[in-house]
Amino acid sequence: MPEYAPLELPDHPALTENITHFARALRKAGLPIGPGRVIEAIRAVEAAGFTEKRDFYWTLHSVFVNKPEQRVVFTQIFRLYWRDPRYMEHMMSLMLPAIRGVQEERSAKAAEKRAAEALLDGADLPEPEEPSKGGEEEPMIEVDASRTMSAEEKLRCLDFEQMSTEEMARARRMLARLTLPVPPIKSRRARASRQGHRVDFGKTLRLSMRRGGQLRELALKEPRLRWPNLVVLCDISGSMSTYSRTILHFLHAVSNEKGAGWAKVHAFTFGTRLTNITRHLRQRDVDAALAAAGAEAQDWEGGTRIGDCLHDFNRDWSRRVMGQGAVVLLITDGLDRGDPEALDKTMERLHLSSRHLVWINPLLRWDGFAAKATGIRTMLPHVDTFRAGHSIDSLEALAEAISKPNDPGEKYRLLKANQIS
Repeated sequence: MPEYAPLELPDHPALTENITHFARALRKAGLPIGPGRVIEAIRAVEAAGFTEKRDFYWTLHSVFVNKPEQRVVFTQIFRLYWRDPRYMEHMMSLMLPAIRGVQEERSAKAAEKRAAEALLDGADLPEPEEPSKGGEEEPMIEVDASRTMSAEEKLRCLDFEQMSTEEMARARRMLARLTLPVPPIKSRRARASRQGHRVDFGKTLRLSMRRGGQLRELALKEPRLRWPNLVVLCDISGSMSTYSRTILHFLHAVSNEKGAGWAKVHAFTFGTRLTNITRHLRQRDVDAALAAAGAEAQDWEGGTRIGDCLHDFNRDWSRRVMGQGAVVLLITDGLDRGDPEALDKTMERLHLSSRHLVWINPLLRWDGFAAKATGIRTMLPHVDTFRAGHSIDSLEALAEAISKPNDPGEKYRLLKANQIS
């Protein structure tokens, strides 16, 4: 362990306390910062001086930032904490715009809300201003921020469309912790194994030739295990916007989860056209990833052309991403007004190209849901599993559907109820 020389601290170490609080905010925002980094930052500032903001920024940056994806969070927290004189008011506008009435005209940048949460963690809300004597008294609004187990269980069953802004933020943090496990696939290739049930005749003959042709033991082998690809086709039309944004948070966590079991995760959005957002979801910061995906897909909250978009996927991307027995997640409400015959052929090809096709439809949350729409009636016979996707519980049940390929969900019940062949 390196030994440091004694560090001389001022009598009133306000700068030292501020750097410590700044490092604590970075750690709460996800950066791996310990006490040793804080000491190094204080020594670096002592050596570089505190004359220009640019030098101060890069001094702390060199100590606290180790990976490219950490730059966005560091920059936002530094700007709010060190460079913006109205940072507290700005953070409150990001966290509670309806309560404080301080709302920025522009939208929050990537990682800005996470930076505000880290800086305001444990801080008291500012006191409301005293009303003038001549005016009417404003009603006092109390916010219950308690997070009990009962509230969490209620949040699991709550529809995404019915959630408030604070509930949606909590739901996205819960979705970031969910996993989507998948069983491995037996490959045609084999590997040597003492517990195998198949004889490797080639290796057995080679071993016998080394012993003058005497066959002393049999070389055994077993199939290799490989992981399938996950292909996600997400509808971002106007009727699906609330659900698609939340599900993309969940898919971002799946894409960046190490050891989740998937070989590769490919993500596509479609409304009036098909857009590949795979490379955007690979960014570690979820805000930056979704912001880049939104900029790439220009048809957010627009119309729906399911048949044409799936046809483009089958023509341009199917052979590239589905050649290894991929599992496909189709996230859409199925409300398509295109040609039913073309949609039927497109869905049939998509089903034959995939190992397991799972359709997630938020409309299934209604008790009286029936496959009466033409698009739903056309698509339903070509899927393996049909499930809802409107809440956290429904997405947790999705893991069961993928781990159990024989689980049809609500498919056969709706086929029988509507007499669809």
